[in-house]
Amino acid sequence: MKPEKRAPLDRGRVAGTALRLLNEVGLEGLTLRAIARELDVKAPALYWHFKDKQALLDEMATEMYRRMAAGAALDPADTWRERLLKTNRGLRGALLGYRDGARVFGGSRFTGTEHARELEANLRLLTESGFTLAQAVHAGRTTHLYTLGFVAEEQGVRPLPDERREGYDLGERARRLAGYPLAAEAGKLLFADFDEQFEEGLALLIEGIAARYGVG
Repeated sequence: MKPEKRAPLDRGRVAGTALRLLNEVGLEGLTLRAIARELDVKAPALYWHFKDKQALLDEMATEMYRRMAAGAALDPADTWRERLLKTNRGLRGALLGYRDGARVFGGSRFTGTEHARELEANLRLLTESGFTLAQAVHAGRTTHLYTLGFVAEEQGVRPLPDERREGYDLGERARRLAGYPLAAEAGKLLFADFDEQFEEGLALLIEGIAARYGVG
């Protein structure tokens, strides 16, 4: 009987394995050695595809984007407000699907050009709505960075949606800050109801963008 033929080792297979392993071990535990062990290869084999861990993170971020974009068609009937809302809600949802998702995605460089189609469509929608190109870029970048930062903080409390890190007990926090009643009460707003927090912050940004640039 012939031995079972393994799938060839390529960038996509390595990145997919790394993303799967990420949920188990987190970014700190995601080493090339651990990925190689999961793939049943020697660690040096990975260096044919990625010169270092950052190159792998770039490919992982790109694969995260591919998966996110595959399930999110652009609606040409969107207003610019609706597009920014949908884009950032979709990004947050995608990042929350991975332990340390925001840390992997933020600061990484896309290795392909798949993102250009959505970027072009979003910039076109905003410029046709009255933004200059520079204003459209600022609006998109600001909301994007808000989402990355928000999810990074959210995942500091909840690494995955069904987990909560030790040390974020709101009752205990309120007792420790009893001498600072407003700060104690603020814990309910800072460390709970993340969906509501995210939506409120995004709405503030979008209304601020509209006011600053005078776009309806």
